[in-house]
Amino acid sequence: MCYNNIMNRNTVDILGYGVDTFTFDQAVDYIVQTHGQIVTINPEMIETANKNPDFKNIINNAEMVVPDGIGVQLGLKILGYDVKRIAGIDLGKALLKRAYYLKKSVALIGAKQDIVENAVVNLKSEIPDLNIIYYHDGYFDDDSSIIDDLKDKKPDFVMVALGSPKQEFFINKLKTVLPDSVMIGLGGSFDVWAGAVKRAPIIYRNLGLEWLYRTLCEPQRFKRIFPTLPLFVLKILKERLKK
Repeated sequence: MCYNNIMNRNTVDILGYGVDTFTFDQAVDYIVQTHGQIVTINPEMIETANKNPDFKNIINNAEMVVPDGIGVQLGLKILGYDVKRIAGIDLGKALLKRAYYLKKSVALIGAKQDIVENAVVNLKSEIPDLNIIYYHDGYFDDDSSIIDDLKDKKPDFVMVALGSPKQEFFINKLKTVLPDSVMIGLGGSFDVWAGAVKRAPIIYRNLGLEWLYRTLCEPQRFKRIFPTLPLFVLKILKERLKK
């Protein structure tokens, strides 16, 4: 396996947020040769950040921002940018495989105790000799001891599944103590890796309808997605008319 020389970032703007234009493979290559915070952005995160200046600042100062939500890909398309969606769960798995190949260490933070434990077991089964040196559930009030543990362990990759924006704020704190590590927020990925949640069939993923499948399986998500998604598209259309 060989890697390209490190490339420069190229971002495009969507409602005041810079999104990287890397392809999936380019994103993986870029990440393993750099360090810092990777944000997997979606319309809900943008709406949250619009109401929270600190969160907006974290996103705009991240070392990479990939379009995780199909809504972001659609929004960019409306604005004239052909940037493909990069699903966080797929990016996370690719980074784990690259960590194994490069003999890098990994830490997982998030989800319930049994979920993160089962995720570790399944990942090690799928990727033999994957060097997971630390893991912890996501149910904690004081993160100081976890941050101290991570500072001591110095993992090369940190996967955080606390839900947004909690995971992004947690990673932002970690950046000061792990300046050479790659850190990424992965939402509910641990549940899938643990086998507790079934991922959408490939046809849904290929059509960009994974969100619809998840909503059908978990109706409580409906209130979170609507009216956020249609309002997001309306804002994009208004932005497009200004050009």
